[in-house]
Amino acid sequence: MSTKKSAFVALVGRPSVGKSTLVNLLCGAKVAIVSSVPQTTRNAVRGILTEERGQLVFVDTPGRHVSEKKFNKTLVSVADRALDDAELALYVLDAAREPGMEEEAVAARLANLQDKTIVVINKIDAASPEVARNFVKNALPEIPDNRYFPISCRKREGTSPLVDCLFDMALVGDILYPEDYYTDQDMPFRISEIIREKAMNRLKEELPHSLYVEVADLELRDVPPQKGAVDAPPKKRLWVRAFIITERESQKGMIVGKGGTMIKAIGEAARKELNSIFEWRVELDLRVKTGKDWRTNDRLVRKMTGL
Repeated sequence: MSTKKSAFVALVGRPSVGKSTLVNLLCGAKVAIVSSVPQTTRNAVRGILTEERGQLVFVDTPGRHVSEKKFNKTLVSVADRALDDAELALYVLDAAREPGMEEEAVAARLANLQDKTIVVINKIDAASPEVARNFVKNALPEIPDNRYFPISCRKREGTSPLVDCLFDMALVGDILYPEDYYTDQDMPFRISEIIREKAMNRLKEELPHSLYVEVADLELRDVPPQKGAVDAPPKKRLWVRAFIITERESQKGMIVGKGGTMIKAIGEAARKELNSIFEWRVELDLRVKTGKDWRTNDRLVRKMTGL
């Protein structure tokens, strides 16, 4: 009889508390893109940790942002659905930020889920965890002390006891993914997210919220054998055409940059990381186009967020 355990674990919290960084750290690989821009995560992104004792599937979710804007409400719905479907919840807080309205909204959402919630207080290298701990103690008093974990993602400290707790709380069950998987993202999604990360980290002000990335074409192409090569196995390259799409025609110039310098830098950075992920060398044809008011397009937003 198997004694392995498994669980889906939803990460929730307000924007920019380190949820995506934590998923990458726990899974030991790049699963979710990371930037300093709030609400970088737009989907429920799954990362997978498999050990001898079983498997944990971490579901990274958009930060809970209090807003009446339609797109922001959709992102909250993404997080809510992941939370409802998961066996366990990781409530991630930032030790360096005072609790406020957004923190109260997250805590209110978890009020009826305290039996399956674990509290993670990140960035203890920058501030004491006591303010965040006291806030949760008052807001969610049914969560016991042994389910509080102060950590530092930046210093990679404090995650081992957290993982132990998650496995202790997980139920006995078969693993859900093959043992060598660390994410279940399909290729177009991974490529589009890497490109979006590189664009967001190079662009300023409101533009990162105004763009998304669409992979238009993917093709494995044969590479002609080198002259003189005999019986060498055929090599392939992954050819990708992708578009960075923004809301306004006037924003295209910011992405392209003077003489094409910005789009070139984004493409080179994306290509470098994609080459480290995939077994084939990547040829990236990266372009920019306008998708007017795409954040109000229900069909596109549902497709983008997986709803």
